[in-house]
Amino acid sequence: MSWSKEEFGFDTRAIHAGQIPDPTTGAIMTPLYLTSTYVQSAPGIHQGYDYSRSGNPTRSAYEQCVANLESARFGFAMASGCVGTATIVHLLSAGDHVVACDDMYGGSYRLFERVFAKQGIRFSYVDLSDAGNLARALEKETKLVWIETPSNPLMKLIDIEAIVKLSHDAGALLAVDNTFASPYFQRPIELGADIVLHSTTKYINGHSDLIGGVVVTDDDAIAEQLKFLANAIGGIQSAFDAYLCLRSLKTLGVRMRAHEANALAVAKFLEGHAKVERVRYPGLPSHPQHALAERQMSGNSGMLTFNVKGDLAATRRVLERFRVFALAESLGGVESLIEHPAIMTHASLPAEIRASLGIGDNLIRVSVGIESSDDLLADLDHALAAA
Repeated sequence: MSWSKEEFGFDTRAIHAGQIPDPTTGAIMTPLYLTSTYVQSAPGIHQGYDYSRSGNPTRSAYEQCVANLESARFGFAMASGCVGTATIVHLLSAGDHVVACDDMYGGSYRLFERVFAKQGIRFSYVDLSDAGNLARALEKETKLVWIETPSNPLMKLIDIEAIVKLSHDAGALLAVDNTFASPYFQRPIELGADIVLHSTTKYINGHSDLIGGVVVTDDDAIAEQLKFLANAIGGIQSAFDAYLCLRSLKTLGVRMRAHEANALAVAKFLEGHAKVERVRYPGLPSHPQHALAERQMSGNSGMLTFNVKGDLAATRRVLERFRVFALAESLGGVESLIEHPAIMTHASLPAEIRASLGIGDNLIRVSVGIESSDDLLADLDHALAAA
């Protein structure tokens, strides 16, 4: 059955797309196929699978479902978001040039600068919240534009449609890390992007119990290349983790609505708090790109950052006083997490780059979970008193 967006809503497709009752038993849930190889009736004659690095029925169902939710046809489940990023960059060759947004996940920057730059691929880091900066950064050798929107950790938005036009006019592909928004709130393929990446460790899985990534495209030629690379490099997601992600997709819409409701309550609370200097959340009218958020996204997820009024010592006191929020890296789980980008998630960025971006010692990143909002606000108030 074709679970098209035109015929079925997001929550329905999250439960059914890519999945059929097991033909052997009628089981409504996709089985977990823990096998490495598949019997062939004759050399080269099989039922669609020969070796689980190349394809696994559990992983295939998950890949089809997440691709459907991104309004695409092809998905490739990877062992981590970093593996997904590396697989995308393997589409390039030595001498190629990449324009990347300046505010991004520290692990992506580390991979670009300390791995691929040594292999002859050049990277330029530009504030792409102003599309005009891309026009000035593009070169004849530019083959890929890489963006995160909202960005990590400063919650900057990038106009995907504007970047698509500039990228394609220059003959470059556009890849969008859509981890912060999830396909529930933003679908870059619909806006013209060529490739979408998720760290599925985050919202897609949503339960802080696995590491994973997924790369999605609706382009046949790109899909053929990604399929080859996924098989050749071998950084595929395990069948068990794909099974868990497929389970989690079924509640993605429900969870994202709860994350957003709590995050908006938290953002409004922080914006009015005497110990808070600044709040960055696209759902607030005070966000400088609030209008773009309303046009490009259908909601604002559970991610926000804020600056404590004070220095590093004051910020440390706040971070060490929480009772409900957990001080931990990562994001997108049902539990609320809080962290210090300069010391934790973005420590791999050189100090001078962090300073130029505005990732200061008093910046705190929050992944708002789905606990009772009153408990979250009380915990924030209790912790901020230490500032």
